[in-house]
Amino acid sequence: MASGTFQRLKKAKILANFVNLSSIQLSNALLLILLYPLITRIVGLEAFGLVMLANAFAGLLGIVVNFGTSQSGIKDVAVHKDDPQNLSRVFYNTLLIRFLIFLLFMVFFTLAGLGNFVHYEYYLFAVPLILAEVVNPLFLYLGTERLAVYSMANLVGKVLIILSVIFLINGSSDALWVNFLIGGVNSLIYIFLIIRGVMKYQLPFILPSKADMLELSKSNFFLVGNNISVHLQQSLMLFALARWGNPMWLGAYSLCDKITWSSRLMISSIANSVYPKAAWLFSEDPLQFIGFKNRIKKVLTLAFLVISACMMIFAAPIIYLVAGEPNATAETVLRIMSLVPAAAALNSLNVLELLIRENNRSIFNIAMVLLVLAFTLAFGISILKNIYLLGAYTLFIELSAIMMYEYVIRKEYPVYA
Repeated sequence: MASGTFQRLKKAKILANFVNLSSIQLSNALLLILLYPLITRIVGLEAFGLVMLANAFAGLLGIVVNFGTSQSGIKDVAVHKDDPQNLSRVFYNTLLIRFLIFLLFMVFFTLAGLGNFVHYEYYLFAVPLILAEVVNPLFLYLGTERLAVYSMANLVGKVLIILSVIFLINGSSDALWVNFLIGGVNSLIYIFLIIRGVMKYQLPFILPSKADMLELSKSNFFLVGNNISVHLQQSLMLFALARWGNPMWLGAYSLCDKITWSSRLMISSIANSVYPKAAWLFSEDPLQFIGFKNRIKKVLTLAFLVISACMMIFAAPIIYLVAGEPNATAETVLRIMSLVPAAAALNSLNVLELLIRENNRSIFNIAMVLLVLAFTLAFGISILKNIYLLGAYTLFIELSAIMMYEYVIRKEYPVYA
């Protein structure tokens, strides 16, 4: 039985996809475990909070620049991976729309520098993080299911980032350069992968047409709206604390946010690894798909419930490992946030189901409701300055998301729910 299951997973490339995606997420986790303690020790917790604030801001703009192409591009590449002409069209369309949006943001940064933009220097030095999103070719390597080289290059990049911080960042005055180094190294790694991909798949340059750009813009609108909302649900609290909250709370919350973020990356890698199999099952038999989804959901939720329990029990040593020093505030916040991984795992397959059903409208609507809720909570909690509400913020958002996704699925697809 176990051997048969293993062979089915291997044949469907679920296992290979999961291993390679997991290696990417593990290298990102390596960045969390090794780099952030170094940064906090070198620049201090308060400056670390500003670094993570700018990091979150660049991440938000990176999502807009990406414009949902990290999702749509995977599907389009997979469909045309044996057709060099159409694969080239997908590849260059994706890069061009990202680059055009990036140019618009560069105009925005230039104009912002003329005004009194709070923490402007930190945001400006994080621009290479946005550029890295422009040139990230993950969609090409995942769509063609050739992730080994990408995974290795990603790991090399993380090691180079850590070495750069060790040798080039010498105190709080250098905190501005942290995001610059991270984004710069990633950009160089991704440009290398783009060149390799063009040579490997023999992609002749095809000038994207206006019609292709308009179609991509329309089809990805709901995806980018959802992605922005998801990012803001996490980062809004950082922006609120920077404006109205305690600076030390900003650093503590940033640490806990990055810790739970690492578990989200693993959940995402698992969901992406089963995506092709789940989509095929749905096309063959929706009832069979539901059974598959429910089995994966149970295993996933149980696994991350154990992770959540470990976070709650070992909050103090985890904070010490990541921050490089004890922090009672961060420990309290992490213990409350510790259930976030289990909640995110419980909901991940619901999101996958709506994606497979191509119900992007409902995904977008839920995202907008959650965004309003996140904004209200972030503003209220930063004003009230209650540490327990601060820890409960992300958990409350996740639980609200579960209820809304379950409601939509059961209402719109009652036969299969």
